[in-house]
Amino acid sequence: MDGSDTVGNTYHLRPNYQHKFKPTLVKACIRELLREQLSGVQYDPEEAAGRSRSLAESIKDKLKGAGFERYKLVVQVVIGEQRGEGVKMASKCFWDADTDSYAEDLFMNESLFCVAAAFGCYHY
Repeated sequence: MDGSDTVGNTYHLRPNYQHKFKPTLVKACIRELLREQLSGVQYDPEEAAGRSRSLAESIKDKLKGAGFERYKLVVQVVIGEQRGEGVKMASKCFWDADTDSYAEDLFMNESLFCVAAAFGCYHY
């Protein structure tokens, strides 16, 4: 064995700056996909669950291509009917504030609302 086959240590405590989860970039990605896929869509309770899953997968796929190496990405999408009533949503997470973060965006039209959140947790 000449040493050319050895692999260097891949254990990192912090992400490189260029690979760090960037909430403003993530929010822009979410906003773009929500507008692209929900503009002109009417609320249908039969399609809401499937559309939520599809949007979550689309968002996660787009974020995987954004270069957030070693991040576990979790995406949550909620679609509901726009009825003029208020809705409150909350999330609670246990994470490292130096490396982990999240971004969210809201889309509304006359028929529906959609809240999408993406969480990025650095994998040590």
